[in-house]
Amino acid sequence: MTTHAGTTTTDTHCPYCSLQCGMGLRAERGSGPGIDSDASKDPGAPGDRDVSVEVVERPGFPVNRGALCGKGQSAAEVLRRGVRLTAPLVRGVDGVLREAGWDDALDRVAAGLAAAGRAYGRDAVGVFGGGGLTNEKAYLLGKFARVVLRTANIDYNGRFCMSSAAAAGKAAFGVDRGLPFPMEDIARTGCVILVGANPADTMPPALRYFTDMRAAGGRLVVVDPRRTRTAAQADLHLQPVPGTDLALALGLLHLLIADGHVDEEFVAARTVGFDAARATAMAHWPERVERITGVPVEAMREAIRMFVSAPAAMVLTARGPEQQSKGVDTVGAWIDLCLAAGKAGRPLSGYGCLTGQGNGQGGREHGQKADQLPGYRMITDPAARAHVAEVWGVDADSLPGPGRSAYELLISCGEEIRALFVMGSNPVVSAPNAAHVQTRLAALDFLVVADVVLSETAALADVVLPSAQWAEENGTMTNLEGRVILRQAALPVPDGVRTDLFTLNALARRLGVERGFATDAEEVFDELRRASAGGAADYAGITYDRIRAEDGVFWPCPDVAHPGTPRLFLDRFATPDGRARFAAPTHRAAAEEPDAEYPLYLTTGRVLSQYQSGAQTRRVPTLNRAASGPFVELHPDLAERMGVGEGDPVAVTSRRGRAVAPARLSREIRPDTVFMPFHWAGEGRANSVTNAALDPVSRMPEFKVCAVRLERVAKVESAAGEGRAIASDGVDGAGFGFGGGAGVDAAVGVGGR
Repeated sequence: MTTHAGTTTTDTHCPYCSLQCGMGLRAERGSGPGIDSDASKDPGAPGDRDVSVEVVERPGFPVNRGALCGKGQSAAEVLRRGVRLTAPLVRGVDGVLREAGWDDALDRVAAGLAAAGRAYGRDAVGVFGGGGLTNEKAYLLGKFARVVLRTANIDYNGRFCMSSAAAAGKAAFGVDRGLPFPMEDIARTGCVILVGANPADTMPPALRYFTDMRAAGGRLVVVDPRRTRTAAQADLHLQPVPGTDLALALGLLHLLIADGHVDEEFVAARTVGFDAARATAMAHWPERVERITGVPVEAMREAIRMFVSAPAAMVLTARGPEQQSKGVDTVGAWIDLCLAAGKAGRPLSGYGCLTGQGNGQGGREHGQKADQLPGYRMITDPAARAHVAEVWGVDADSLPGPGRSAYELLISCGEEIRALFVMGSNPVVSAPNAAHVQTRLAALDFLVVADVVLSETAALADVVLPSAQWAEENGTMTNLEGRVILRQAALPVPDGVRTDLFTLNALARRLGVERGFATDAEEVFDELRRASAGGAADYAGITYDRIRAEDGVFWPCPDVAHPGTPRLFLDRFATPDGRARFAAPTHRAAAEEPDAEYPLYLTTGRVLSQYQSGAQTRRVPTLNRAASGPFVELHPDLAERMGVGEGDPVAVTSRRGRAVAPARLSREIRPDTVFMPFHWAGEGRANSVTNAALDPVSRMPEFKVCAVRLERVAKVESAAGEGRAIASDGVDGAGFGFGGGAGVDAAVGVGGR
C-alpha cells in the first residue's frame, strides 16, 4: 500500500476470472476524511469515508503483467452505492422485501435455519456456496455447515465449473490442480491442443501466452464447435459436433499409436494401464471418429503431427469437454493422449485445466464441496476426519458424511431440503434446467442469500444479507496455476454492509457456537493452514507476508522454509506408486441427441464483456454497452431455412423449457448447432433450456450439449404498447406455445417467493 498527497494505492487482484490478474486500486479523498492505512483492520465494522476509487495497472504481477480486460478495468463500478446492496432485506408478511437492521436480519436467519433443523433433521438445512468466495470464506462456510449446522448438505457452484477435470486429474495424477505449471510455461512449449476453451473472450490477458508461443514457432490447435476469436488465431481448428470430444480424443490416440508415436520408455517407467487404453483407442479408428465428430481424418492426422513433433507439448481443456454427462471420461481421454506421447511429468509439457471462476480452485480445496474437507481431504477418510476435527476442536464422529452435489442439492429444495443458505451464488441464472431450480427454491420454507447485489436468487429470499466486496476486505484466492494470492482491502466496509466472516461469526454465536469463527481474515487463514497441513493441497507454509513478498505462493507448500511448488509431477506423480494412470474410456453419446422433434444441438458459453450469471457485470454500463443482452448464434444456412434475419427474435426450445433472444448470424458455427451465452435472466435465460444430466463421477451437469428446436418468433404489440414474442414457424418441428424461461422480478418491494 502506498499513500501520496491524499491518494492511497493498494495492490490487489481482479474480482472476476481464475487468472486473478494483479491490479492496483487508487482511492482518492472525497468530502470525508479519506482513506488511511488502518481502513482494513476491523473488517466487520462499517465505514463512513467518502472516497472515489479507480483501477490502475500493476505491471509487476507475473500472471497478467499489467494487462486487464474490460471487466477488470471497470471492476470498481460495482463498488458504487447505487449498484450494490447497502442494508439487509427482510421479507414481510405481505411478501415484500424491505430494509431491516442487522440484528433483526441475523435473528431471523438463525431462527429459520434452526427451525428447519429441529422439524426435519439437520440434513434438511442446506448450504450453497460460490466459486468466487475467498479461501477464508470457503473454509469457514464449510466449517459452519459441519460444526454449527451439522449438515452433510453443502456444495457450491464450482461443481458446475471444473469438477470433471478435477476428478479426471485426480484419477490420473493423484491430485487435482488446474494447471500443474505456471502460465509462463505455455509461452515456451512447442504445441498446445486447446479443447473447448475461448480465452480470447473469457480471460483475454491469458491470450498473450498463446500468441508468444506461436511467435516462437509453437503451434496452436483449437477444438471447438464454433470458430471463436481464439480458434481464428489457431494453426489448426477442429470443429466437432457438440458432445463428441471424447470420440475425437480417442481417434487422435488411435492415430498416435498406429503411427508409432508412443513414448514407450515413458509409458513403461512412469504410467500404468496403457494396454487397456490402447485397446479402447484402437476400437476408435479414424474413419469411425470422422463419422461421429465430423472432423476430417486428415485434420486429425495434422493435429497429431503437430503434437508429437514438438519437443514439449500440452493439452488444455475448459468447460467444452468438461460440462458433459461424460466429462470425466472425456478429460481422461485427453490425459491419455498426453501420457502416451510422453507429454506429461516433464518440463513445459502436461495436461492442464483452464479454471473458470475466480476461486474455483481454492473454493473446493477447503471444504465447500460435498465430499471434501480442508486440504483437499476426502470426508470419508477416517484420518482426514480426525485431523480436521482436532483443528476444529470437535469429535470426529460429530462431522457429517458426504452430502448432495450442487444440482441434486438445489432440486431437493422444498422437499428433503427445507432451508437453504446461499453465499455468493446465483443459481436461478447459472444452474441447468433453471426454471425448475427456480421453482424448487420458491418451495423452500426458508431461504437466505448473502451477496453484494440483489441477484435473481436473492430476490426470492426471505432474508438478504449485503456482503462486503473484494476491495473492502482482505482474503486469499488460489488462481488457475495453484498460486495463492492476496486481495488486500483498499476501502472501508460501507455503512450498512458487513463481511461474510462477520456474518458467519454472528450466526454461529446465535446458533450456540461461541468460538472458532474469527472475523479477521488472516486469523482464519492461519487456521486454514493448520487444517490443510499434510493434505494434498497443503498451505501450511504459506503466510500473508510471504504472499506479499513473493507475488503469491504455489501449493503444496508444507512449511515456511519450503519454496512452494510451481511445477508438479517432474519427479513423480502424486499416486501411491508415483505412476500416472491411463483412463481407457470408451465413447458414448451425449445424454440427449437431436431427433425429429428437437433436430439441433445447443451449446452455451460466455462473451467477452459479461461474467458468469452476470449478477455484477450486468450492472456496469460500459460492459452492457458492449454486450447488452442475450442472443442466439446460428449459421446463415439455418437462418435462411427459417426465414430469419439478423436481429429477429427466435425461440430455442428443449424438453425443459424455452428461451427467446435475437438472432445473430455467423458462418463461424456449425449449421447443425446454435449457441447462447448464459449471462442473462428473463426470457433469454439460456439455462432454461440446458440439460441437467449429470456425470456419474463428478456430478457435473451437461451444460454444453442438448437437443433443441428453433422457431421463428413474431412480434405482437400489447395494449400497453410493449412488444411480446410468440412462437411462429419452427425448423423441422412443431410450433411451441408459451412456457419456461420466465424472468424473476428483482426489484425491492416486489413480492418474490
